[in-house]
Amino acid sequence: MAASCVVASELLQNTKQISMFFPKTSRFIRRISTSNLQCDKQHQLKTNSASQQLVGVVGLEIHAQINSNTKLFSGSPVRFSAPPNSLVSFLDASLPGTLPVLNRRCVEAAVMTGLALNCTINKKSLFDRKHYFYADLPAGYQITQQRRPIAVDGTLTYSFLSGKKRSQVIRKHVHVKQIQLEQDSGKSLHDDVRSQTLIDLNRAGVGLMELVMEPDMNCGEEAAAAVRELQLILQALGTCQGNMSEGQLRVDANVSVHRPGEPLGIRTEVKNLNSIRYLARAIDYEIQRQIGVVQRGETVQNETRAYDSKSGETVPMRDKEGLQDYRFMPEPNLPPLIVYEDDASLPSGIDPGQAVVVQEIKEGLPELPSVRRERLVQTYGLLPEHSFTLVNEDGLMEYFEEVMKGTRREPRKVIGWVTNELLGQLKQRDLSVSQSPISPAALAELLELQETGHISSSIAKQVYQEMWNSPGKTAAQTIQEQDLGLVSDVAQLHSICQKVVDSHPDEVCAIRSGNTKVLNKLMGLVQKETKGRADPVLVMDILKQKTS
Repeated sequence: MAASCVVASELLQNTKQISMFFPKTSRFIRRISTSNLQCDKQHQLKTNSASQQLVGVVGLEIHAQINSNTKLFSGSPVRFSAPPNSLVSFLDASLPGTLPVLNRRCVEAAVMTGLALNCTINKKSLFDRKHYFYADLPAGYQITQQRRPIAVDGTLTYSFLSGKKRSQVIRKHVHVKQIQLEQDSGKSLHDDVRSQTLIDLNRAGVGLMELVMEPDMNCGEEAAAAVRELQLILQALGTCQGNMSEGQLRVDANVSVHRPGEPLGIRTEVKNLNSIRYLARAIDYEIQRQIGVVQRGETVQNETRAYDSKSGETVPMRDKEGLQDYRFMPEPNLPPLIVYEDDASLPSGIDPGQAVVVQEIKEGLPELPSVRRERLVQTYGLLPEHSFTLVNEDGLMEYFEEVMKGTRREPRKVIGWVTNELLGQLKQRDLSVSQSPISPAALAELLELQETGHISSSIAKQVYQEMWNSPGKTAAQTIQEQDLGLVSDVAQLHSICQKVVDSHPDEVCAIRSGNTKVLNKLMGLVQKETKGRADPVLVMDILKQKTS
């Protein structure tokens, strides 16, 4: 028990280091930094005491809702927050005599996702019935792919930042066992007041991709980084919108602990984790809980658990000691799913417009997040943490590149405006990049005015704030209306500088004695007189003349 307390104490003392492992993305770091434990500590638990060698092992099962207008086997629309039971076809309600018709878009999405994750695409895959009885599954079975899924044996490469300055990029890999197509179930709505459960079948039959990841991760931080990378990949592909708050990406985590070199321990499944922040917290709590169980000489139960976000703990849902018999059987109403490698492999008589051709999908793959980060670093000379911020925030990379098209300012100076000024304002107001009142062209105009010496850096920030408060107003209009342009009149600047020099004889003596740093103080006084509008280059030249 004492050893358990020592381990827990050591882990809790290092929670502040979590943010060091993640991109400099305000929202993402804020989510992960609240996790109770951190990945690096899990790897450092190897000490002389055998009980302290326990490390976490994490595998993931991820259900990604396919971005499609209609469901997997019916023509019912897919729409979030529609009135209950308003998007239900006869097939979705499992009325007798209805037959499934496979949605080609869902097949293409699964193939595209598999290619992006370096999977092998099975040219022939099969559908199966998975039987279980629940109120929101009218047919009493789910159509899935148990025996032969559409894609297998892939790899997800994810990265995070490490080191004191978060400048060291750490890359890791997780093996993707398979990607399978399957139906979603309906939704049960529990009415505690009337002690009844209502069923909404709008979601029943919506197409899902289930991605099964091998237990290659060791803690919540790694799992969170992997899920975030997958989310970005799916969004880049357009195969899943990845909105976890709307249930478009749902994660189940299989967690166990063991001593390195020994067989894996008994696992628990933490179900329905619907945010990256809760994912990291739940996994780290569960690892620590299981370490405590083993150290007390007890046995970890093979069970399903849920995460209570209020207490920060996982709680039992049901045990899994008795293996559930799903009675898998081949789906009799669907033939094998065939995809073709290229146009040359299409049999005669097959309509090319109805066939799914792997080569065509491969050629249409977009730029993936990892490639974007590398390109940003190589093209613009950005630091790794800047590339993570731009890619991880939806729409920020495109905003940055649009700004770069309209200004000659150095990329590293532009990135400061985009990640600090723009992103800071957006976070304060809980707005997305697409909702910014300042367009990329407007920001580029402002930066160009500063670059060409029309305004100072302090005035640029003042103008930026005015543009934020008055959407649609350009930088040039703001500068003209408020007379914020630089004072470049030589005679006027000579007069102001002379006044400052005459009123500060001690500083002038110090400068003449060789302390040139005092010039900056006089410069500040001149800028104060001109409200930050004096041309700094001219002012410095004049002050040097008058104090020499």
